Amino acid sequence: MPEVTDPTWLDATAQAELVQTGECSPAELVEAAIERIERVNPQLDAVIRDRFDAARAEAAGDLPDGPFRGVPLLLKDLGCHVAGEATNYGTSFLRDAGHRWSVDSHLAQRLRAAGFVVLGRTNVPEFGTTITTEPAAHPPARNPYDTTRSTGGSSGGSAAAVAAGLVPLAHANDGGGSIRIPAAECGLVGLKPTRARVSQGPEVGESWAGATIDGVVTRTVRDTAAVLDVISGPMPGDPYVAPPLPRPLAQEVGAPVGRLRVGLLDAEPGEQYLDDPSCRAAVERAGRLLADLGCDVGPGTPGAMFDPRFPRFFTTTIAADVALTLSALERSLGRSVEDGELEPRNVFYRAVGRRLSAEEYLGARQWLGSWTRRMAEFWAPGEQGGQGFDLLVTPTIAAPPPQLGWMTAAGPKEEGRRINSLMPYTAQFNVTGQPAISLPLHWTDEGLPVGVQLVAAYGREDVLVRVAAALEEAAPWAGRRPAVSA
Repeated sequence: MPEVTDPTWLDATAQAELVQTGECSPAELVEAAIERIERVNPQLDAVIRDRFDAARAEAAGDLPDGPFRGVPLLLKDLGCHVAGEATNYGTSFLRDAGHRWSVDSHLAQRLRAAGFVVLGRTNVPEFGTTITTEPAAHPPARNPYDTTRSTGGSSGGSAAAVAAGLVPLAHANDGGGSIRIPAAECGLVGLKPTRARVSQGPEVGESWAGATIDGVVTRTVRDTAAVLDVISGPMPGDPYVAPPLPRPLAQEVGAPVGRLRVGLLDAEPGEQYLDDPSCRAAVERAGRLLADLGCDVGPGTPGAMFDPRFPRFFTTTIAADVALTLSALERSLGRSVEDGELEPRNVFYRAVGRRLSAEEYLGARQWLGSWTRRMAEFWAPGEQGGQGFDLLVTPTIAAPPPQLGWMTAAGPKEEGRRINSLMPYTAQFNVTGQPAISLPLHWTDEGLPVGVQLVAAYGREDVLVRVAAALEEAAPWAGRRPAVSA
């Protein structure tokens, strides 16, 4: 008999091809992934709840004949609801109540139709309101490159699982950097799509004032492109839709980059932010690679990017949403959720959200809308009064992965300051709605990954995928293996 291919480090596209050619069955792919999770996850706490028996039954049954038929997948424990199953948002009170959701999300339906087999849920911080995955409800997720360090958040469990080879990709979502930051800290590809590219229906029209969006973390650009192709598209009743793409994103992989105008970040975010030399070096290296690809590379930063008022107004929308979410969960549970059941960060957000007047909330949204127009000038053509850049290049975060506890053990006030100090570059593009991708293009002398963020104009994931695929070929990262891996 021919030797069966080991799927461990194959990406999802390659694993799907094994099934399509008959070299491997869905059941074999799923069983191999379960074995890896059972063996490696105790060192990482990336997966906090499994559905192995259900996954085995699904893999042995009549799976949809989608492009990823039989490929194992993990879902983040935040969003992407599945009817009859738990999604606990990193909380202890939902976990202890045995709460189950009543309907499938549109995203869950699309992933199922694509043929994915879900193995379980991944670790998240409570309500996804921080950028490290250290919830009180579970042990912290540990970075497979150094288990004393953070995975980032809020998709930290997903990122750790993919980086360690447990699964080829995993669901993630992003409201202020929660796809890109874990991708950067775990050496992965993480693309935040354009606002509304992936529907949040049927239960949600928008959250965090339109800042949140779903996607995946992957090891290859082609996986990111192909999965976004299958999960994109509106459902009836969405409050707005993303501009259509010119062709499937999978067709952008390997396409010519063209002579793009690229701006390398050249403005200081402010003394309240970290500024690690390795992150600066990562941007400089990305600039050299892009110049080698034929891009017109020079300094450039949107003039409004570091407006000191932005964090305050963005935080206002988060606080309002946390308060609303908790009220909805209280109605569902039929009881109050007390402050003692929440982490201090979310006690603060709920209190602020409850105090907000309608005028204050709408005022914050109005300010952010005006600020977004100022940001858009960077990408707008010259004839529209803009600067005509195609891409902005920044560090994804302001330092390599921090030690576990650096944020959470600092006390509520200091925790907030440290969170903010690490993320001067990502949340802006949740508010503008633009697509942004983090790529693992740099590594510290200690072997820690450092992500580089590329930001394109609204609706232009096609540009990001073309450039990201070219960078992946020019500076490949596929051979990197973390210290803890399958």
